Amino acid sequence: MACVLETPLRMSVLSEVTASSRHYVDRLFDPDPQKVLQGVIDMKNAVIGNNKQKANLIVLGAVPRLLYLLQQETSSTELRTECAVVLGSLAMGTENNVKSLLDCHIIPALLQGLLSPELKFIEACLRCLRTIFTSPVTPEELLYTGPDHQTILFNHGAVQNIAHLLSSTSYKVRMQALKCFSVLAFENPQVSMTLVNVLVDGELLPQIFVKMLQRDKPIEMQLTSAKCLTYMCRAGAIQTDDNCIVLKALPSLVRMCSKERLLEERVEGAETLAYLIETDVELQRIASITDHLIAMLSDYFKYPSSVSAITDIKRLDHDLKHAHELRQAAFKLYASLGANDEDIRKKIIETENMMDRIVNGLSESSIKVRLSAVRCLHSLSRSVQQLRTSFQDHAVWKPLMKVLQNAPDEVLVVASSTLCNLLLEFSPSKEPILESGAIELLCSLTQSENLALRVNGIWALMNMAFQAEQKIKADILQGLSTEQLFQLLSDSDVNVLMKTLGLLRNLLSTRPHIDQIMSTHGKQIMQAVTLILEGEHNIEVKEQTLCILANIADGTTAKELIMTNDDILQKIKYYMSHSNAKLQLAAMFCISNLIWNEEEGSQERQDKLRDIGVVDILHKLSQSSDPNLCDKAKTALQQYLA
Repeated sequence: MACVLETPLRMSVLSEVTASSRHYVDRLFDPDPQKVLQGVIDMKNAVIGNNKQKANLIVLGAVPRLLYLLQQETSSTELRTECAVVLGSLAMGTENNVKSLLDCHIIPALLQGLLSPELKFIEACLRCLRTIFTSPVTPEELLYTGPDHQTILFNHGAVQNIAHLLSSTSYKVRMQALKCFSVLAFENPQVSMTLVNVLVDGELLPQIFVKMLQRDKPIEMQLTSAKCLTYMCRAGAIQTDDNCIVLKALPSLVRMCSKERLLEERVEGAETLAYLIETDVELQRIASITDHLIAMLSDYFKYPSSVSAITDIKRLDHDLKHAHELRQAAFKLYASLGANDEDIRKKIIETENMMDRIVNGLSESSIKVRLSAVRCLHSLSRSVQQLRTSFQDHAVWKPLMKVLQNAPDEVLVVASSTLCNLLLEFSPSKEPILESGAIELLCSLTQSENLALRVNGIWALMNMAFQAEQKIKADILQGLSTEQLFQLLSDSDVNVLMKTLGLLRNLLSTRPHIDQIMSTHGKQIMQAVTLILEGEHNIEVKEQTLCILANIADGTTAKELIMTNDDILQKIKYYMSHSNAKLQLAAMFCISNLIWNEEEGSQERQDKLRDIGVVDILHKLSQSSDPNLCDKAKTALQQYLA
């Protein structure tokens, strides 16, 4: 019998505690500000030293309401201060309490509070911030994220005030100053440009950072100084070929990747180096031949090994839990190293078991590892040689298609870019990818809210349609639907529009395909072409559209859709006399395909075009100073004479 009673008993105890806590929360919603203040003060007294009460109040939703009252301009200073005190008290409970506070975005609210003129309120906010940031569950970056906070700190003279701390006799103070600079400079050109010219005891800041990079300095100091120089370089304040980067920051970051270093130092070293060289070919080449870096990174995957020199059991336990961070950092650095240079890519792929490691990385449970494995694969997929060999041998398309099934957007963007490369006409992966249901997947990407995904979806379809057989083209058109095609052709982003036109151009190639597609979709395609030629679009868009018309004009039966459409004929004639030579040439291709002598009905088409004044324009163009236009016009006129 007792067993049956157990559950209801527990429930009644819980509901009793909750009921006694609920009235505290209810009072926060009282219309009388005085009663609200008294409620907050009573709550403060109830939670002191009582973790159970703290947990109850969090569950009952006290935190969002306290934050709301804290941020209201209409709340009295006393009320705002008491709210900050209660929040600070809740933060002193368990780690789960802190997590709940972070989930409610407490930090931006408290930082905003620091701008208040009321000292008591500022102190309460600072105390609460200190409690939150001393908790192990709070990521340090939260304090400095975003350019807004960098700018606030910068405008309040942070650079000048922190700079002199670099010459402090206390190592701890120097380190905090260094860390502060690295956070201020990150992706911030304004701050970085200022830092370059800051003097401390007659020495420029970059020179001080270089001194702190020396091997006799503590590793933490070397790493943070390298970060400062890296961030200033990426923000454009230091040139990539400057000695302090090439001879100092880069080699010291490579040193951090060696297996003598601690796990977190190797992770930070590799990630910072990946960021430093990400966009610069020369730095990628230098890094790739420094200290056998490419081979050194393969140790990141064998960690901790059975022969690890780790005797400290705690350390070993910690490292086993964090070994995935090493793999993530290695993939990231390989991706940066192989971003541009074919020889470096070859070296990376020839590193032992590299492709197997990437394939395994694509299905790891850690999202960060998956993302960086996809980045690495994307970087290597830019190589024609590798697409034909290693990628085929390891069937990387299989795990890649799996990643594409239900990944978050940031993974999807890189994975779909990689798929675009795997679908190029010379890639042997193209066939099996098609068989695994890629068309449906890519068509769904073109409907995404995320611009990068729309571009990649349509780009991959464009690559897929290039020199493809009729069935694939029909499947693409069916998968996309006419409505979606129109949607993409009226997309506000020019990249989406260009790739969609590229897809149409690839679909409308080779005569039987042109005639087949135009017999089923002709009306809609002609409508789309008209809209684009009439719209406010750039030269490239209009040129691509005229090239589609030239392809249609190359069809056997499809030609008639142009010849019976006077509006389109007038447009082609207009573009023959346009001020831009590219557009004139594209319009001439249409005309040439329409009047070609050896084709049935050419005489009637020639007559109709002569009647609307095309021959007169051809005569004019045959005198053009542009040799391409001149030749094209003369060739077209010969069709009339033949």
